[in-house]
Amino acid sequence: MASNLVMAGHPVLGWNRSQSPLLKLVAAGGDAAESAKEALSQPISFSMLANDDVHDTVLAAENLTAGTIHVGMASISPAKGLELSQRFLEAGAKYVSAPVLGRPNVAEAGELNILTGGDESAITQALPLLEAMGSKIWNISNHPATANLVKIAVNYNILHAIQAIAESVALVERNGVSGKAFVELLTSTLFSSVVYKGYGAQIADREYQPVMFSMELGRKDLQLAMDSAAESQLEMPTASVLMEIMNAAIADPALADQDWAAMAQITLRTNS
Repeated sequence: MASNLVMAGHPVLGWNRSQSPLLKLVAAGGDAAESAKEALSQPISFSMLANDDVHDTVLAAENLTAGTIHVGMASISPAKGLELSQRFLEAGAKYVSAPVLGRPNVAEAGELNILTGGDESAITQALPLLEAMGSKIWNISNHPATANLVKIAVNYNILHAIQAIAESVALVERNGVSGKAFVELLTSTLFSSVVYKGYGAQIADREYQPVMFSMELGRKDLQLAMDSAAESQLEMPTASVLMEIMNAAIADPALADQDWAAMAQITLRTNS
């Protein structure tokens, strides 16, 4: 994402908790900041961080600069999105949530779908930069937390797609039909989306490398969906089943370090 900003002609001052990605950015033409505070002091900054706790560390109040705009692009809880909005407001800065849809290869191609939530003027100022990273910008709400909620709901759908493919493949294979042929049928007819094509091929081939999205991050997003449902007083009957399967996959040393699509193996193995 940062490299796409550089290629679009935008000056980029980057910071990362580990050195390797930062060195890649510098090689692509970006510059390295000495600290998170320095990077966040730019007029507009962006972050892609793993979870709520890391956001508190990197986007701590002492790292913020008045008069700036920050765009958080990771999957976090709506509650954390609301908390960050208030933290930036108190620092005299603006916070925009802009979680993304798309795996690393999509990000590399600059074709992410980006869901924005927050102050309209701040989003407008960030728009040329967002357009360098994504193919479509979806303006979800004036409230940053709402964009976070919508991203959580999207990932919840992906988890169901992975499990649905796993169960359907197990069913046809039990009755002598090739899983690969079945996935080809699905993706050539009624289920031609990128989710079914991408995850369907992985599941039919039992191939879960390279890791495009880790199992732990998948469980985090599933838990975020369950927490959001509880806060909304909403019952989601399948969530607990998905969590049971995800936990079983993470507990399996052969699956824990695979792409999150490997949760399908719990169903496939049980029914092989």
